[in-house]
Parts: sequence; C-alpha cells; structure tokens
Amino acid sequence: MTQKELGQLYWLNREIEMDKRQLEELTAAAIGAGSKITGLPHAAKLADKTALTTEIANCKALMEAKIQLCLAEYTRLHRFISTVEDSQMRMILTLRHINGLNWRQISFHVGGGNTEDGVKMAYHRFLKKSASKPKE
Repeated sequence: MTQKELGQLYWLNREIEMDKRQLEELTAAAIGAGSKITGLPHAAKLADKTALTTEIANCKALMEAKIQLCLAEYTRLHRFISTVEDSQMRMILTLRHINGLNWRQISFHVGGGNTEDGVKMAYHRFLKKSASKPKE
C-alpha cells in the first residue's frame, strides 16, 4: 500500500468536516440566522426555502456517502495494518493513519527512546521496502 493510499482516511475525514460546516451554513440560512454562506451560489438564488431544503438534502446525502466511504477505508486500513509482521510498525501505522497523530505524538506513544525523526524514517523505510516486495 502506498503512502497516498494510507492517507485517504485522513482526507475523507477532512472532507466530511468541510461538508459539516457547509451543512451548518445552509441550515442557518434556512432558519434565517443570517449566516454567511461560503462556496455556494449567491444568496439571492438560494433565498427560496425550497432551494435551500433541496441543497440541504443533497449535502446530507453526499455526507452520508462519504461517511460510508470512510468506514470502508477504515476497515481496509485495519486489514492492511493487521498483516504487518512488525508490532512496532503496526503501532506506528495505526497511530499515523487511524488516529491521525503527527510524528512527535507518535514518537511519544511509541516510547523506547524513539524520536520524531526515528519513527518517521522507520515508516518511510517500511513503505519503500513493502513497495519493492512482489505481490502475492
């Protein structure tokens, strides 16, 4: 699995957070809270309650689809990580891609005198080594 593939869960979660903010803005506009709607057509076009309701429904449907993708990606990551033989590397991969921690936080959790650079280098070596292995 590549670093890009491993990072998909992170980016899906970011997209879902962005969609949540958009949904909050739409909902606020629908109830007349006067919230500024960013990244959407001009307010004059969405002033109609029906259009806002439709847009809210579309946003909710897209969010639900992304949440389902997120769950599938989470399962795929767990399956991949469980196949890794090295316990420490499984921990690093889990902390990085499931928990979304940065390298400093990972080195703290791994402990054993591992530095931020040390866990990062081990991670990149692992990816390079696993990319060069023939597929079974």
